[in-house]
Formats: sequence, C-alpha cells, structure tokens
Amino acid sequence: MRRRLRDAARRAKRNPLTVTGLSLVALFLLIAILAPWIAPYPRDTLAVHPDERFSPPSTKHWFGTDELGRDIFSRVIFGTRISLRIGTIVVALALAIGIPLGIIAGTFGGLLDEVLMRVTDIFLSFPPLLLAMAISATLGPSLENAMIAIAIAWWPWYARLIRSEALSIRERDYVEAARAAGARWGRLLFRHVLPNSLAPVIVQASMDFGSVIITSASLSFLGLGAQPPTPEWGLMINIGRNFFLTHWWIVTFPGLAILIAVLSFNITGDGLREILDPKAERR
Repeated sequence: MRRRLRDAARRAKRNPLTVTGLSLVALFLLIAILAPWIAPYPRDTLAVHPDERFSPPSTKHWFGTDELGRDIFSRVIFGTRISLRIGTIVVALALAIGIPLGIIAGTFGGLLDEVLMRVTDIFLSFPPLLLAMAISATLGPSLENAMIAIAIAWWPWYARLIRSEALSIRERDYVEAARAAGARWGRLLFRHVLPNSLAPVIVQASMDFGSVIITSASLSFLGLGAQPPTPEWGLMINIGRNFFLTHWWIVTFPGLAILIAVLSFNITGDGLREILDPKAERR
C-alpha cells in the first residue's frame, strides 16, 4: 500500500497540470475554511450600504460593490464555501445511492440487475440539468432542494460506472477462487469487488465537483436554487446581469470564480485518472 502511494505521489509530481489542479483545489478549500477571516467585509453577505452602490473595483473594494453596496469580493469568498458545500453534499448523496445499487446489480446480475438498470435508464433518459430543474421546481426553490434535485439527477452515472467495473471484477480469478472457497456474498462484495471498483468512481467524482458547481449555479441563476441574499455565485450573476452593460464587475468576478473552480476540479480529475491508472505504473 505504501509503495502504491509513493508511486502515485511520484507520478503526480511529474505532471505539472495535476500539481496545479490539486494546488487550486487546496486553495479553494483554504478560502472556504478561512472565509470569515479572509473577507474584508464579512457582514456584507447580508448588510446593505446604499451610499456605496455600484462602486467600481478599487483599493477599498477589490471587486467593486453591487446594487446594494455590498462588497463583491467578500461575497465571492463566502460563495466559495457555499459552492464547495454543495459539491460535497451532492456528490456524497449521489455516491451513497449509486454505489450500492451499481455494485449489487453488477455482482448478482440476473433479474435484479435488469430491474435496477432499467430504473437507471429512466433517469439517464433525461438531461441532468433538465431533470434537476424539474425536481427543484416541484420541491420548491431553495438551496437544499436544489442539492437534492442534483443528487437525484446524478446518481445513475455512478450506478452505471461501478456496475461495469463489478461485471468485470466478478469474473477475475481471485473472485472465482474466493467463491469456490465458500466466501459469502457479503465478503465478496466488501473485500474483493467494491475496493477494486472504486478507482474510476473516485476520478469521476472529482470531475463531477465542477459539473455540480455549474449545475447548482445554473439553478440559482434560473431562480430555482439559492435565494437572496445568499452569496451564491449563480445567484450573484443572475442579479448582476441586469447591470452588466454599465457595471460589468458584478457579473464578471463570480463568473471567473466558477470558471476557475470548475477548471481546477477538471484538471484534478484528469490527474487522478492518470495516477490511478494501473497502466501508468509501467510507463
């Protein structure tokens, strides 16, 4: 195990993009944790300053202020915490649903596999954003309902992915040997099939963080996610679009935050794919 970790660390160091992605993700995590101390105006998530409306970027307000005089830099900082929380909860919920269903379907097969996969196909027949919009609109516009809606739209991808891995692994010699030795299904699942199926799921989950951030921002932009005065990036863009031609900074900086966050997680996911790929050990 230690040797694998050392080899993975060595391959990561040789890939500048992986190091860059991991560094940016670590930076976002640090910003989210230290948001109350980093933000110059931590109370501007709720406070209103009419005398400072639409102030352009300056030394006092690095990203300028919005239509209510709130410091955009502070709101973007707190938006980092919200976006990472959304990504963590949504991916965790999707994994909690998709992994058990996929591993059971792939390991046992038969009628159970058919039923579970047909249910999965029903969810996959809808575009994730469209399905999340429909569920969120049904549940009501709120950040919590948006997270539930995205998780429901996302779990089938993990179920399909881990099922395909389980179908391959259950035919391996060591699984056949364990089955011949009288190992129970629970032991086969948790000792052999599940641990050896997680690598592609980890890679997919890391890349899905970026997609979840975009989807949650889209729901908030459409009024189906976070509600004012929550400093969520998509909601900030929705409000700022009304003033874009005259006050560009209200939209630009939250948009850049989404761009950098998504790019960071995508680069990290690509790096993890290379690190966890067994063929990379021979390159």
